[in-house]
Amino acid sequence: MKQGKHLRLIVAFVLLFTTMLASTAAAQTYTVKKGDNLWRISRNHGTTVAEMQKLNKLPDVNFLRIGQKLQLPEGAAAVASAKPVQAAQPVQPAKPAPAAAAKPAEKPVPAPVPAATPAPPAEKPEAASTTITILGTSDVHGNLWGYTYEDSKETANNGLARISTYVKEVKETSPHVLLIDNGDTYQGNILTDDIYRKKPEVTHPVSVAMNAMNYNAMVLGNHEFNFGLDLIDRIQKELKFPVLSANTTTKQGDQFVKPYTIVNVDGIKVGIIGVTTPNIPRWDGEKVDSLSFQHMGETVKKYAKELREVEKVDVLIASAHSGLIAEFDEDGGSDAASKIVEMVPDLDALLVGHMHIIVNEKIGQTVVGGPRNLGRDVVRFDLEVKKEAGQAKVVDRKVEVVDMASYEPDQAIRDLIKDAHEATIQFIAGGGGAGEAGASGGLFGIATADFQPVNEINGIPEGKLRDTAVVDLINKVQLKATGADVSAAALFKDTSDLKQGNITYANIFDIYKFDNTLYTVKVTGAELKNYMEWSAKHYNQWKEGDISISFDPEVPGYLYDMFAGVDYKIDLSKPAGERIVDVMYKGKPLSDTEELTLAVNNYRYSSALKAFKMVSANRDWESPRSIRDYLVEYIQEQKEISPEVDNNWEIIGINLESPYRDEVIKMVNEGKLEVPYEKSLNVNELLEAGVIQAK
Repeated sequence: MKQGKHLRLIVAFVLLFTTMLASTAAAQTYTVKKGDNLWRISRNHGTTVAEMQKLNKLPDVNFLRIGQKLQLPEGAAAVASAKPVQAAQPVQPAKPAPAAAAKPAEKPVPAPVPAATPAPPAEKPEAASTTITILGTSDVHGNLWGYTYEDSKETANNGLARISTYVKEVKETSPHVLLIDNGDTYQGNILTDDIYRKKPEVTHPVSVAMNAMNYNAMVLGNHEFNFGLDLIDRIQKELKFPVLSANTTTKQGDQFVKPYTIVNVDGIKVGIIGVTTPNIPRWDGEKVDSLSFQHMGETVKKYAKELREVEKVDVLIASAHSGLIAEFDEDGGSDAASKIVEMVPDLDALLVGHMHIIVNEKIGQTVVGGPRNLGRDVVRFDLEVKKEAGQAKVVDRKVEVVDMASYEPDQAIRDLIKDAHEATIQFIAGGGGAGEAGASGGLFGIATADFQPVNEINGIPEGKLRDTAVVDLINKVQLKATGADVSAAALFKDTSDLKQGNITYANIFDIYKFDNTLYTVKVTGAELKNYMEWSAKHYNQWKEGDISISFDPEVPGYLYDMFAGVDYKIDLSKPAGERIVDVMYKGKPLSDTEELTLAVNNYRYSSALKAFKMVSANRDWESPRSIRDYLVEYIQEQKEISPEVDNNWEIIGINLESPYRDEVIKMVNEGKLEVPYEKSLNVNELLEAGVIQAK
């Protein structure tokens, strides 16, 4: 009987052990899902892209197939997810009886009497540990509800209401949570730009939501300065927490807003320094004439010393409204957040933004995180602090960028902003009020057909590959308003379109999302061509086997201008700086000495033409109204508009034809193959990777 029982125990143990081995083996593979890329998979399983590429023999890390099985390194396990879940603990096999139990019974040995046992030397008690969680948002751009007013659609993956749900969830499980916003919050949609910035008599809906969410601090972003300093004064009065920007001062050297704040968390002093990209004068010019913007790294170094030595903070955090790399100051790095870590190596955590891209890395001891725009992500820092002899020290630092797609909007926040949200929808339905002109009165006009062609390849905008009626309309309006010879305009959103049917203010906002004004400036033919080359850097150089066109991730789409008034070609077989060819003006080759008047928006003039010294002359005219106003005025005058394209530019130097092209495009459009925006589909690479089979 005992023998049978022992046998059953052994069999059970073997089965359990086999199951565990099978589970472990199963866990060593990963199936590629829609939206995956190798960097994210590697990060989420505690490994590197290089290791995954080597293990899976991937010729190109940019190409993954949905459903593809990837082998994971031994011991790899999921370490990050969109919605953290406590992992179930594996069942441990029962420990086998000690070997002595299987032997014939021996005379038992009495257990030692505790009182007779000498006490072991006292061990030093382990220091108390506290985890402080810092949640960071950035570049929400007024997206409170999770709604695109220009499209009249709810979104499924963003908005401050979703973030509120996540924040509440974290606070339920983590007792010590701080919430920081990194700026560009009060600008970006019709609610913020066209309604509530003009209603100082009511509390701004963004302030209402942020106060309800109990933020601890907010850093000024560059777009907070767009509408003048009165808006910032208003924000400071409305918010129940400090507004920060340590590197922004008056011309007299006084702080414009607070440089930092200190939060006491369970007896631990946390210092938070905020800084803002110093490039604001390039964009907002006279609106910020009374202010100076200092080097971010030098400023954080100054206040870090004060916080460490005078205020005696235990934890030091910086929140920088800028990207990691320099935007303009490549030599001095005054606008590069990476310079902050270089100059303040004892920084515990750094929140970045401005560039609308995910940042998740460690530089030295500092954990660095940045989210995408519109409330699509939240950065989570977890700092473990230990106290010894009354001294607190950060002993571990972690960062995670959490996707909000799996979270539902917080109804409590939506209830608070419901009136503002509905007022914005009503504003659009009633014709709105375009910019400062305040034009209203129902529909503006009718579009007889769509102004944007359908994308041949999902995710690759046709509006960047050829001349389209949308950009031609903007340039036509700018030329009409200014009488200029040449005009430049960008497609700020890849999906912007004037759809067939009624035109409302939502449509105007969709094709021109910024509240820019219009400048004219005298340029030479050489200066214009230099500007056109700068714009054409947006494209990647074509190489043999490419069957699609892609874009340089370091040159965002909103920086890519298309020109009217001249005919030209862009040769993508050439490197950046050598692409603009066959420039014709009034039917003749444009000479370098030709003098022309250029129509361009105020931001492009300040941040590109003057910042990079592409033009020598100063502007000679500024419009009294916004470009959106001129678009509204033109459409109201026409009443009915049709898409017109003059095809004055084209891309050359490429050959996209291939016997595999239709097959690959079908795979992309059916969701079976994903390719990054910044990487061309190349048949040679796809063949080598086994994505397609040789014919």
